[in-house]
Amino acid sequence: MFSIPRRWGAGSNYERVPEGPEAQKCNPEKSASFFSRMTYSWFSRIIVLGYKKPLEREDLFELNESDSSYIVCPIFEKQWRKEVLRNQERQEVKASFHKAHARKPSLVYALWNTFKFVLIQVALFRVFADILSFTSPLIMKQMIIFCEHRPDFGWSGYGYALALFVVVFLQTLILQQYQRFNMLTSAKIKTAVIGLIYKKALLLSNVSRKRFSTGEVINLMSADAQQLMDLTANLNLLWSAPFQILMAMSLLWQELGPAVLAGVAVLVFVIPINALAATRVKKLKKSQTKNKDKQIKLLNEILHGIKILKLYTWEPSYKKKIIEIREQELEVQKSAGYLAVFSMLTLTCIPFLVSLVTFGIYFLLDEGNILTATKVFTSMSLFNILRLPLFDLPMVISAVVQTRISLNRLEDFLNTEELHPQNIETNYIGDHAIGFTNASFSWDKTGIPVLKNLNIKIPEGALVAVVGQVGSGKSSVLSAILGEMEKLTGVVQRKGSVAYVAQQAWIQNCILQENILFGSIMQKQFYEQVLEACALLPDLEQLPNGDQTEIGERGVNISGGQKHRVSLARAVYSGADIYLLDDPFAAVDVHVGKQLFEKVIGSSGILKNKTRILVTHNLTLLAQMDLIVVMESGRVAHMGTYQELLSKTRNLTNLLQAFSEREKAHALKRVSVINSRTILKDQILEQNDRPSLDQGKQFSMKKEKIPIGGMKFSIILKYLQAFGWLWVWLSVAAYLGQNLVGIGQNLWLSAWVKEAKHKNEFREWKQIKSNKLNIYGLLGLMQGLFVCSGAYILTRGSLAASRTLHTQLLDNVLHLPLRFFETNPIGQIINRFTKDMFIIDIRFHYYLRTWVNCTLDVIGTVLVIGGALPLFILGVIPLVFLYFTIQRYYVASSRQIRRLAGASRSPIISHFSETLSGVSTIRAFGHEQRFIQQNKEVVNENLVCFYNNVISNRWLSVRLEFLGNLMVFFAALLTVLAGSSIDSAIVGLSISYALNITQSLNFWVRKACEIETNAVSIERVCEYENMDKEAPWIMSKRPPSQWPDKGIVEFINYQARYRDDLGLALQDITFQTHGEEKIGIVGRTGAGKSTLSNCLFRIVERSGGKIIIDGIDISTIGLHDLRGKLNIIPQDPVLFSGTLQMNLDPLDKYSDSELWEVLELCHLKEFVQSLPKKLLHEITEGGENLSVGQRQLVCLARALLRKTKILILDEATASIDFETDNLVQTTIRKEFSDCTILTIAHRLHSIIDSDR
Repeated sequence: MFSIPRRWGAGSNYERVPEGPEAQKCNPEKSASFFSRMTYSWFSRIIVLGYKKPLEREDLFELNESDSSYIVCPIFEKQWRKEVLRNQERQEVKASFHKAHARKPSLVYALWNTFKFVLIQVALFRVFADILSFTSPLIMKQMIIFCEHRPDFGWSGYGYALALFVVVFLQTLILQQYQRFNMLTSAKIKTAVIGLIYKKALLLSNVSRKRFSTGEVINLMSADAQQLMDLTANLNLLWSAPFQILMAMSLLWQELGPAVLAGVAVLVFVIPINALAATRVKKLKKSQTKNKDKQIKLLNEILHGIKILKLYTWEPSYKKKIIEIREQELEVQKSAGYLAVFSMLTLTCIPFLVSLVTFGIYFLLDEGNILTATKVFTSMSLFNILRLPLFDLPMVISAVVQTRISLNRLEDFLNTEELHPQNIETNYIGDHAIGFTNASFSWDKTGIPVLKNLNIKIPEGALVAVVGQVGSGKSSVLSAILGEMEKLTGVVQRKGSVAYVAQQAWIQNCILQENILFGSIMQKQFYEQVLEACALLPDLEQLPNGDQTEIGERGVNISGGQKHRVSLARAVYSGADIYLLDDPFAAVDVHVGKQLFEKVIGSSGILKNKTRILVTHNLTLLAQMDLIVVMESGRVAHMGTYQELLSKTRNLTNLLQAFSEREKAHALKRVSVINSRTILKDQILEQNDRPSLDQGKQFSMKKEKIPIGGMKFSIILKYLQAFGWLWVWLSVAAYLGQNLVGIGQNLWLSAWVKEAKHKNEFREWKQIKSNKLNIYGLLGLMQGLFVCSGAYILTRGSLAASRTLHTQLLDNVLHLPLRFFETNPIGQIINRFTKDMFIIDIRFHYYLRTWVNCTLDVIGTVLVIGGALPLFILGVIPLVFLYFTIQRYYVASSRQIRRLAGASRSPIISHFSETLSGVSTIRAFGHEQRFIQQNKEVVNENLVCFYNNVISNRWLSVRLEFLGNLMVFFAALLTVLAGSSIDSAIVGLSISYALNITQSLNFWVRKACEIETNAVSIERVCEYENMDKEAPWIMSKRPPSQWPDKGIVEFINYQARYRDDLGLALQDITFQTHGEEKIGIVGRTGAGKSTLSNCLFRIVERSGGKIIIDGIDISTIGLHDLRGKLNIIPQDPVLFSGTLQMNLDPLDKYSDSELWEVLELCHLKEFVQSLPKKLLHEITEGGENLSVGQRQLVCLARALLRKTKILILDEATASIDFETDNLVQTTIRKEFSDCTILTIAHRLHSIIDSDR
């Protein structure tokens, strides 16, 4: 026989070996020279390459080893474990002193202990940069003094000019090192937190999984971890801003004396107002986070259940729900926007108010005080330095407040309850493979027991069947063996490793071979034997790439039966000791089911020597079992061999006899049934010779499309149209007015200084001084009004743009055909609603505003300096040429790096979402470590792009600021060369403007690039607009309100394919039903049975022929008019989180009495009445707190409510037991007796009563 492949155990070591481009594209940073590292010249090759061609992932430099997720995550996890242990010790100490102690382990302490050394290094860089920023005004002061006095020794002026250049250049180098370390440290913190969230998600107990939905956990990983990263990037401002304010005030004291205290008083007055604003922001952030959670959760469910929405025409209802949440979000955003108006006013007007009050008090203290050029321009430079810390401080305080909310959410999640290892003994070495002794289980410790007093001993190598009615606890027994349930009493023991086949097959988005190997080593011979035994070889022959074909998310491009067989093959190949099989035959036809039993599970199958526990509704298999466990209401009703139970248990005997009689009846009717079905047989069932993947489904998941080339102006135009042209022109006018008034203020001060020199010539100097101050104040007031107007206009316009683009995106997504969702990972779609909409909501309008402001700033600065020093224009021309050259190279590379970074985010969300949906399977196989490693890989890919982006920004900043420094040097040099021909006021004005232009030019280029790269978000949001949509929901031609009244369905030479480049999935189908006729449709897996029902609903459109229902060609009416008049019970029982009532009747059309009536008909009334909240019982995400059988019965109840003339049953009873199936079939025959029924089934008894 074949040897079993090595399993991936929980304790296996995993060593990551770099391969491919990673091994080749080593990072040259460490080997670069000191100068190259300081100026980032080592990165130039990427910039040049990006200019020559669009960059690809393989072109980027890899991370330094210490920055990678493989190093960062384990170190942080170790510190987190230490913090958890320290917290436990503190609790024990407090408890010994009888003191309450509810403190949780602190994420902040764990992060500090992990990153403290690099955070201290970052802080030191910031200290040096801040000190140097105050050196520039002092040198400028000396230059103005030099120009006022003109000493004989003129070389000192050149010395000052050179010193000014050296200082600003040093500041540039140190500040860019600070930014580099700061940004990468913040990214590492985010990486560490994501790694911990992912690991925790694999350990959550069922109670915790109910508390934190998939959407909420994804939001923790994207929004909250991002919030933590953003705060870390600005954390040093908490001390740096007060330090800069103190430094500025002490230097101002030297210039203006006690008058500075008046400025301090203004600051003291403003700080509490900012604190109030921060408190308000905290509340807004909290409500915004809740809204985002709700939206992501609902979107996640909509996208997973999109087929149900389309079949039941529920899109408008769920669209309305999303828009309601979105409107709440926009209300919060509007409030935040109005707070931003205040912030903008603070940023612009506080330095002005401080200077106005300070100058005013300076005059009042002594009439002899005059404003000289030295005092004015040194003071103004210091006031300008004050501007940023004064703006940053309240912002960072607000960010701290917001991040505290995110930290609380993260800590709540990280400290939530995990699965208890003591739920099951896995190191058992006794005689039995599995043993239950007086064991009771619940889904949570405080809940009602689901399984009660289990006493089961399962010998090694036994084949055990677990049978019982829907909701009797069959699947719960398997969950208890896996340790997924909370043990309340007793003992449960398990010996050896486990493989698990879930009732709803979990398939990964990877190639089919990887789905089966599931991390084990390839052993070709054994692998082929598994494929043959699991009846997968005929399918592989039909696949375009055999077992190398990519399977889509949730296995969307394979049939239900194929999913179960792949899931079974995965379990068989794992080589485990115990196999837990949860109804693996439900979705396969009888022939395939028989083969699977004989070749895999039965006494002659591959697993014949293994312990096998099979949950099944197929009672014909019971005779071949070593042990049968009959479950009833969570208890073992009967247990023994087949013969023992037949002799003891009358109920089982009756059930088996009924089943046997049904089989006999089927045999007697077989000939007549086949003869009367000839139309269907010839047209459809002949395809059964091809047990293959539907031809129409031979597609793979599409990778994230990464745009290349420059930004299209049409994208910006689309945003501006959504923004509203009125708001666009008003905001431009407001910002133009703001900049003109700002220039006017400085020119007014310059003129004031000139006149102050000649104050003795003016008799009414006191009056003139007062007038000058009043006009200066008036200009400041005008500037404040322009600032407020601009911020208000921007808020209104950005809200309009956000609302319009989000509504268009949602509308486009809901109108896309189902094949789009089958070929595009859900992570990509959610990414557009989260990350891309966040950029549109918050960032894009900020970048546009900043760019417009910087453009006006630069133009104003060049004009002011050019007016004072005409030769300056000659020096600026070559520098401007260099600016644009650098910009062209940088933008081409940076744009593509950011696009790569955007594309690398989707796999993180997709992998995370996939893991959460298959967490039970992952835990059962013991593959947690392998999936944690995969998470590190996808996070690391994003981190590589982020690293290259950070370095590209630093590369740009060093070069742009160097050119800006040359402008400062050039302006200073011209003032020295001008000699006595230039006034000291002009010197001060020119140099102070030149010092500001460095930052303005840097910001101008950076924001231009930000606009280009972030416009990708608008492009991605609008991308679905131009895709092929479904037919309109409502068309001009509408069917009569009573249509269809007969239920006659006619297929005429009907052909269908899933995609233009694929073969036909249905070929020349021609048949006609009579009114109220019952039609059975059978066929092997992949024969096209479900495709037939998809064509009726126009999920798949025709390639030829037509379908006529009661005389109307269905292609001539709107989709909602068609789908709303058809009824279906689908193969996959999809439920949404919310109440049971909402799941039955989301449109709120029916009364409670009607709901109870259909629940009784579906045999669910007794179960629902036993629930504490009855119809208002909360269904968890995906309906996980109901069994699969119960979910199918809820879907049946939906169909009974929505009674129409035509009903399609698509494997509607595959997951319920024979007895309940019998009752349900009786209900369907009775309630839908006057309807045309098309039944798609694998169980022959489900279609035995069909007319044809």
